[in-house]
Amino acid sequence: MPVARSPLYARTAVVTGAARGLGAGLARDLSRRGARVALLGREERTLAEVSDTLPGESACWEVDVTDADGMFRAAADIRARFGPPSIVVANAGVAEGGPFAEADLAVWRRVIEVNLVGSAVTARTFLADLFATHGYFLQVASLASMGTSPMMSAYCASKAGVESFAHALRAEVAHQHVGVGIAYINWTDTDMVRDADEHAVLRELRRHMPAPARKVYPVAQVADRLVTAVERRRPSVYVPGWLRAMQLVRGAMPPVVTMLSRRELPRLAAAEPFTATGLLGAGGRADQAAGPAAPIP
Repeated sequence: MPVARSPLYARTAVVTGAARGLGAGLARDLSRRGARVALLGREERTLAEVSDTLPGESACWEVDVTDADGMFRAAADIRARFGPPSIVVANAGVAEGGPFAEADLAVWRRVIEVNLVGSAVTARTFLADLFATHGYFLQVASLASMGTSPMMSAYCASKAGVESFAHALRAEVAHQHVGVGIAYINWTDTDMVRDADEHAVLRELRRHMPAPARKVYPVAQVADRLVTAVERRRPSVYVPGWLRAMQLVRGAMPPVVTMLSRRELPRLAAAEPFTATGLLGAGGRADQAAGPAAPIP
């Protein structure tokens, strides 16, 4: 029997944060399904290494997703090389942890800028292309979009923000036949999550989650589910699937988390004081080394 061709075949797909982790996994899966893939990120060498491993046509652009001018220049290059994108995945993200009372506000702000402002800049950059192609925009969110976690205030705020942004964008562009999806994912086996386990503040956070919520999922599994959602233009995708049930109880989560935190945080801090982590993972360190782009005028 002939294998059915993916609806992504010969389409142009853009993935931000594609130098490693989930972004690289998404780029590989999109390429395997026949898409031409544009990889965006802050590390040109690492992006090129990922691009070189893809089975189909691809190219990479070093750009900060918070840099509107840089993103528009990259979009023009992508359009000239591959044609207008019909798939855009806003995956770029960074994280940090630690007590908010001791937070480095520059690092805290950077998490918001990359995760939330960067997603908005990504959407704004490629929206005209998505209008022209009746395309699809996938916003990578998180369990943190639906709940709260102590010691992760910037990350939770940014992911709640991208969820609301994606809902608003979906309503705004639906009549123009552009799809907007939200990917709710849990712990994924990326260097950012592995780095988190090296810090007491985040290691203990995960240990105190219910057993199903502690599980770490392989990048390939998460990427496969997300790219299938792209093929089907899903309004939402949950990895693992049980996260869908969290939508039914999300209103009850903040008081439960507060109750548990009131009991557990003093005990945990007495055993090992919590300190700020800085930006997590190799991607976070690369972002910090490169420094933020110039502010949007």
